[in-house]
Amino acid sequence: MIHLFRNFFQSKLGIPITLAFLGLIAIAFAAGDMSNSSVFGGVAGGDRVAVVGDRRISTADLNQNVTSAVQEARQQNPTISMEAFVAQGGFDEVLDSMISRAAIAEFARMLGLRAGSRLVDSEIVNSPGFRGVNGEFDREAFLLTLRERGLTESTVRDDIAMSLLARQLVVPITFGAGLPESMAKTYAEQRNDTRSGTAAVFPASAFAPEGDPSTEQLQSYYQENRARYIRPERRTIRYASFTAENLGDLPPVTDAQIAARYEADSVLYQATERRTLTQLVVLTEAAAQAVINEVNAGTSLEASAQSKQLDTTTIESVERPDYGSTASQAVAQAAFRAGEGDLAGPVRGSLGWYVVRVDNVAQIPARSLAEARDEIRETLEAERQQEALQELTERLDEQFQRGRSLTEAAEELDIEVSTTPPLLADGRVYGQPGQAPPQLARVVDFAFDLDERSAQITDLVPGQVFLIFDVDDIAPSAAAPLAEIREQVVAQWRRDQGMQAAGRAAARVLERVEGGASFAQAVGAEDVSLPAPRPLNLSRQDLAQQGEVTRATILFFSMAEGTTKRVEVPEADRWFVVQLDEIETRELAADSPEVQGVIAQFGQILGEEYVAQFVAAAENSLEVERNEDGIEAVRQQLLGTNRR
Repeated sequence: MIHLFRNFFQSKLGIPITLAFLGLIAIAFAAGDMSNSSVFGGVAGGDRVAVVGDRRISTADLNQNVTSAVQEARQQNPTISMEAFVAQGGFDEVLDSMISRAAIAEFARMLGLRAGSRLVDSEIVNSPGFRGVNGEFDREAFLLTLRERGLTESTVRDDIAMSLLARQLVVPITFGAGLPESMAKTYAEQRNDTRSGTAAVFPASAFAPEGDPSTEQLQSYYQENRARYIRPERRTIRYASFTAENLGDLPPVTDAQIAARYEADSVLYQATERRTLTQLVVLTEAAAQAVINEVNAGTSLEASAQSKQLDTTTIESVERPDYGSTASQAVAQAAFRAGEGDLAGPVRGSLGWYVVRVDNVAQIPARSLAEARDEIRETLEAERQQEALQELTERLDEQFQRGRSLTEAAEELDIEVSTTPPLLADGRVYGQPGQAPPQLARVVDFAFDLDERSAQITDLVPGQVFLIFDVDDIAPSAAAPLAEIREQVVAQWRRDQGMQAAGRAAARVLERVEGGASFAQAVGAEDVSLPAPRPLNLSRQDLAQQGEVTRATILFFSMAEGTTKRVEVPEADRWFVVQLDEIETRELAADSPEVQGVIAQFGQILGEEYVAQFVAAAENSLEVERNEDGIEAVRQQLLGTNRR
């Protein structure tokens, strides 16, 4: 993921997008997680990491931007740590992007461009993160979010203004960029060419040393490549679950309590009548009366409704007050006066004019205290259990905040504590197949923000099943000790030594060819047994269909006819020497779809190239001062305080 992140920042497409993205970085913080960021003060080298013209980039700004970039990277790779992000160059990429953006904003200011307060207001108002439930901008939500994230309104407004200045410069640069037709024709023809030649492969395994490196060699190689061996942070989680069954004995429900509840809910135990009704709602009284006339003439209510492309609705076992609250009291009165099987209506109700058929009338007799006793007892016991659970969970939460341990809580509840194997932040078990237990799926990510032995409580089934958990052990992200991975490091040392030797062999073959030897003779002169050179005959269409694009094939289709070149393919642990003998090109008309497609494609690419060149020129036109002490202080503080 970090390589993708880095390549994106360096690409022609990434540069303008990055300028705009980082320009709204404060908004991104407001919508994201800043729990790992910290505010610097008095770090070595002052409180700035760079000065671009008259614009300062503070240590706090760099800290926040790097933290946000790590959070973005974790959207694709949840296990990436701050250590790995920094080791793979992410820290430097973020700093370079901030300097580029500051240079653009400063250059815009020098040209007299402005981003007024109203324009900044518009950007804030239109940000989705600050809208209320009605979809409109909510200033209170905006200010609350800033307070929660430790940001000030002036910081956010200044950051947005910088972005707007950058956009005023960058967007016009890309307008109207286009590729001349003659160049597009040449490129389109090259995209359809067929090439023939020869390739020789130089695998690292053929040149790798057989013996082990010396202790000094291995130690030196390990130190130079420590970033390869950084392990992600691992955490062991202890957990246990409990339900109402773990509450122990609760005080029994007394007869007096049952009697009091019976008295309080006496209306529930009185005699009542429940009816099942079928209703039809129409727009006018005349239409309702016409339906009644049809039913009285022998048509069913359902058939009458269907002939008018209407639907009837059946209400099962409803009491009069409940029906009155939905249809209207007048409709309920008419429906409960009619006899079973009769029609009531037309009556005006909440939705229109009602015609109601009484399908069933059920008389529910009153129940005495003795008859309702068991039901009331079950209800009171269930309520008592729920209250006890709520009191228990609230008490445990308070005690955990005051430092009570998971072990103590588990002993009180008489529940067994389970312990996971070391887990990664995405829930995978470290070093072996498997995932975290299902009941931990919701809390693994949160557990990677906890301190060790800081117990927490959450619910698995709301109001019924609860989980208590803590972090038992934290193995921070760091390079694995050499002693633990010696065999792996030795194997990679051999591979790298083999790749270096293979590269030198490829260079010797290249020299022989340039000296007049045939390709086969140049390869055969090597002392190592190598695969025989193989002929190549490929078109770009064939290559695209096969989907086997490598560094070697890219080289083959970028070489000049009659040349020989070498290329390293590290992902395949080998070098190639490629000789291009002949290029066959099909001529295209200037108005062909292929040529016009190239013109459209390169219009965007050229615009991005113009932006990249403009950014570089803007930086070169300004005095850029980097404070290496401040930069290193931020780097070290991030590595020391951000454990994830």
